[in-house]
Amino acid sequence: MTQEIDVLPPHEPPLRRAVDHNRGLAAGAPLLWLARGWRDLWTRPGLSLAYGLGVTVLSYGVIYAMVVLDWVQVLFPALAGFLVVGPVLATGLYEKSRRLAAGEKLSLRHMLLPRGGLHVFFVGAVLMTLMLVWMRAAIIIYALFFGWRAFPGFDHVVSMLFTTTPGLFMLLVGTAVGGLFAAFSFAIGAFSVPMVLDRKVDAFSAMGLSLSYVASNMPATLVWAALVVLLILVGIATGLVGLILIFPLLGHATWHAYMAVRGD
Repeated sequence: MTQEIDVLPPHEPPLRRAVDHNRGLAAGAPLLWLARGWRDLWTRPGLSLAYGLGVTVLSYGVIYAMVVLDWVQVLFPALAGFLVVGPVLATGLYEKSRRLAAGEKLSLRHMLLPRGGLHVFFVGAVLMTLMLVWMRAAIIIYALFFGWRAFPGFDHVVSMLFTTTPGLFMLLVGTAVGGLFAAFSFAIGAFSVPMVLDRKVDAFSAMGLSLSYVASNMPATLVWAALVVLLILVGIATGLVGLILIFPLLGHATWHAYMAVRGD
């Protein structure tokens, strides 16, 4: 008598899904990024502070040019636009943090001429375009509420904005429109340049992945965005002098933010 035995197929463990990047990082994670950025800043601090000084001098030059060319009416949107192009300006700081982690040689030349070249340029071109569009949108919003009225100058701009009905409505609309520009610019620019330096991906893939990184870690990235805005405002409030220290700190911290969301 033959007994039939059911033979079960060998057990195969489920396929392990490749981790493309970390998700759901804690809202307090940005504090650790700042701590690590602070450590990088004070490792060979002369390089980072010289870089921060260069960005500060460049900012003074842009402001001076706007005053000479009588473009002061777009000065405030331009200062807001600094947050848009800041990730590209910090490329050399990312390179310093990358080289420190990899134990590679480091000099100011490496920071000023980092790898990634053309793709970093493309990311910068996209962010610069967004900044210019925002500045143009700010002028249009001003014209919608005040017509062709000349810019009243800094002595009267506060009263014009906060004590008149058109001024208050312009603030509301301008904040909403500016918020949309800022959110999109932050999402595609927050991690795209560090990714180009790290993985040598093309610019548009990097911007798309940066958007995914931000969306997948919304609590942490919202806190990070708030800290960036707060620290940049502190730098502006000091007449830009504070940017000599703050800008390198944020640049190095951004590299560690990227490393945290990147995953292995």
